[in-house]
Amino acid sequence: MNKGMVTAITTIGLAQFLKIPLKKIKTGKWEWETFVETGGMPSSHSAGVTSLATFIALKKGVPTVDFALASVFGMIVMYDAQGIRRQTGELTLLVNDMEEDLERLKGQEDHHFHDKKDRKLKEMLGHQPAEVLGGALLGMLTGTIGHFLTKKK
Repeated sequence: MNKGMVTAITTIGLAQFLKIPLKKIKTGKWEWETFVETGGMPSSHSAGVTSLATFIALKKGVPTVDFALASVFGMIVMYDAQGIRRQTGELTLLVNDMEEDLERLKGQEDHHFHDKKDRKLKEMLGHQPAEVLGGALLGMLTGTIGHFLTKKK
């Protein structure tokens, strides 16, 4: 069994689960579907890759190729989570509002038909920098715990 991988996958699940009570605090509603959604606090992408890099650093050491690979891979994933995927989400907001904007430009009254549309594109794709940082901090914690739980005496 690859203990580093188990630690990372467990951390991803934990991060996804933590989004549920955090969203409840923010919105006042329990939204269980949040467990399978992208975006939100904490970033499970950041948590997973950081826990793996932390686990490897503690097990094999920072000057190893293993840690270098995990760290570079992690930086790319975190950059993508808060950069490219976030921008895609922002673009999706604009696309979803485009029909209403066109109607307004034509001088037509807004009947809020588009607010009820079933086929809107998913808007929450990426992360705010604080969500990425939150995931990274969670990952460092779980990577450390995972290392000490699997350490041979």
